[in-house]
Amino acid sequence: MTDVVDSDELLRRIQRARACAAQEERAWRARGDELGRTPPGAPGAARDAEMRRVAYGVVLRVLDEILTPGKHAATG
Repeated sequence: MTDVVDSDELLRRIQRARACAAQEERAWRARGDELGRTPPGAPGAARDAEMRRVAYGVVLRVLDEILTPGKHAATG
């Protein structure tokens, strides 16, 4: 990234990233749910979907904290 951006543009970019992470988290949750209902034989795919859902969930929490400090209580 070589462009200089102002704070409003940075905020818009973070909001777009958050929306993308939320969409991906929902998509992987749905995929994991779908794989959980299929007959055994794809446990690796279900585990992969769960790992991706968790990863996007973490990204979502980080971006939420940037956009709305204190929204999530600190754990651990």
